Amino acid sequence: MDQFADAWLPVVGYPLGDGPQRHSQLSVGAGGISRKAFTRTLRRMERMTLVRRRRYAEAPPRVESELTEAGHELLVPIYALGAWIEGRGPAMAAATQGESPN
Repeated sequence: MDQFADAWLPVVGYPLGDGPQRHSQLSVGAGGISRKAFTRTLRRMERMTLVRRRRYAEAPPRVESELTEAGHELLVPIYALGAWIEGRGPAMAAATQGESPN
């Protein structure tokens, strides 16, 4: 479980569900994450065999990241968590701010 406890893993993995992406595309899709945290998370996902990097012999060089089969399987609980947050998040946010939930 410790390997999946990184809060940024779903943030980086989610946009890869749309297919292979270049580093710059992926960092924009990941939203409010620092460059350092983004790079660290992406490298960790590679070591965990959730993401594969492809280097193309072109000028200028092009590198894309894509989910492996295991990475695609991980999207199932990530999507489920996103749906749960969408449904329950507003009430939880209101409760933590001292407001009464709907």
